[in-house]
Amino acid sequence: MPHYRIESSFPIFGHFFPDSGSSSFFLNDWALAVVVAAKSFTRPLGQEIRVIFVPSGEVVYRKTTTDRAVSVED
Repeated sequence: MPHYRIESSFPIFGHFFPDSGSSSFFLNDWALAVVVAAKSFTRPLGQEIRVIFVPSGEVVYRKTTTDRAVSVED
């Protein structure tokens, strides 16, 4: 079972996002999930992208294209 979900309320796009145009994707690795989220963007631009730790529902990373990236881990 994947432990991390990349999600947004809007379609997500990017070279590293394996399912461009969807609003969520699951991965097993925290670092990979954060990198994929950081390199992705939404349409319309500027909407939030989050990485969720699935077992607890905790947001471990979030970003918008306007405020760069903010890691909850810091």
